[in-house]
Amino acid sequence: MTPFRALRYDESAAGPLADLIAPPYDVIGDEEREALLAKSPYNIVHLTLPEDPADAGKALADWRAAGILRDEEPALWWITQDYTGPDGVERSRDGIAGGIEATPYSERQVLPHERTHAEAKEGRLKVLRETKAQLEPIFLIYDADPPVDAPTGDPDVDVTDGRVRTRLWRLPAQELQIDVPFLIADGHHRYETAVAYRAEHPEAMHTFAVLVSSRSPGLEIFPTHRVVEFIDDVPEGLMTSTHDPRSLAMYHRGSFWRLESDDELDSRAVEKFIPEGANLMYTPGAQQAVDCVDEQMAEVAFLVRAPSVAQVMEFAERGETMPQKSTFFYPKLTSGLLLYPL
Repeated sequence: MTPFRALRYDESAAGPLADLIAPPYDVIGDEEREALLAKSPYNIVHLTLPEDPADAGKALADWRAAGILRDEEPALWWITQDYTGPDGVERSRDGIAGGIEATPYSERQVLPHERTHAEAKEGRLKVLRETKAQLEPIFLIYDADPPVDAPTGDPDVDVTDGRVRTRLWRLPAQELQIDVPFLIADGHHRYETAVAYRAEHPEAMHTFAVLVSSRSPGLEIFPTHRVVEFIDDVPEGLMTSTHDPRSLAMYHRGSFWRLESDDELDSRAVEKFIPEGANLMYTPGAQQAVDCVDEQMAEVAFLVRAPSVAQVMEFAERGETMPQKSTFFYPKLTSGLLLYPL
């Protein structure tokens, strides 16, 4: 991992940081986007989700010229996120922000676990060409202990967004040797876009990443349940009065059914029950999934178990990809804290 000269908001010119940050672009709906745009003329969404990619390039140049964004000295950054998970448990997750080399998957330095969509990558590439900056980091996992100790003292950045508090400490500008491969937890489209951009601009060797140790006590994967508009055949199972989160389950007509499966991945096991053309919705909340069925918005909810970090890494190392939304790494990395100019 290499140090980088970050761009950071100057709050004396841009306003409070809480009005400038946002979730990653790909989890922001239309209403939330409008609300974030209205928070501040300098909210990061003006760059990550512009009306036109050229608007993002112009805005970034204008902000730099006006001192809204300032250049930092080269450094790495320690990031701690304090959060309450969907399960109600409080945790802290640590990572290190810096640059990593953008290499094709065939080199096995960085491994994916999900499929991507060409249209989404093309949109990201247009923004990258205009801004010439990585606006949001990729979330990567490595299988080793952190190469440096957690810093002490007051953080350089301390901001809360919803139920997630993020703190940043500047680290010395030294390269860190961390064994590869890295696993993409979140940011497949952004990573593949960085590789494509490097093919166009060989000097852009590195991209922006936050590396999180697989041994971090705050690293958790949460389930993403499936809510299905209709199914052709109702699978057989053992009826239960309540949902046991340790088992794969189905909710149908007011009852829970425990399902047996030989598949190591619940999200793949339930695919065979979902008819082609059926409307499929996803939610991290089991109660939300049940409510959709009770309110007759869907016929069935499949309540799945999340894979472990070790399982996801095994899939990636075998070169396999999981069904869409098999993993839910929470919290997302907050956008707008650091930008990575190329």
